[in-house]
Amino acid sequence: MKTPLTLATILLGLAGTGLIAIRAATPADDPTIDAATKAKIAQFDKGPSKIDVSAYPPGLQKGYKVFSEKCTLCHTLARPINSDFALPDEWSRYVKRMMYKPGSGIAAADAKTIFEFLAYDSSVRKKALFDEKLAAATPADKADAETKIKDIIAAYPGGASPATPPAAATPPAKK
Repeated sequence: MKTPLTLATILLGLAGTGLIAIRAATPADDPTIDAATKAKIAQFDKGPSKIDVSAYPPGLQKGYKVFSEKCTLCHTLARPINSDFALPDEWSRYVKRMMYKPGSGIAAADAKTIFEFLAYDSSVRKKALFDEKLAAATPADKADAETKIKDIIAAYPGGASPATPPAAATPPAKK
């Protein structure tokens, strides 16, 4: 019993002195990231770091909590909140990449919860960007994104009505 307590005390002491990192290195420290991307990330980090999810379905409000707890282990919450990701596939790639980073603590179930929250949130809070990207997507990618959002809405009833895939935005069939 004495050994685990001593080990925990040593680890906490090292963390307090900065000898072991609790957070991942900042993008500024990463030589693999180009200057333009570093500037973009820095801009995202300066934006708002909270989202009012009170109008979201209860299950997605819980998703916001998981997102907040897990994602801040490695970076600011402002980064994904203010990023230019909007479509479900963009969030899927992002969450998978974060899931496999050492120390992320994001299990498969957490990743699914975070993805669903971020995809839904983008369809509501980033509606203009979501619609712009959806309009520029290929027909297959557009249909896929619309299906994913519909599936999330079906899984989490109640709350704000997100950007419903625009049936009216599809040109009417020519006669």
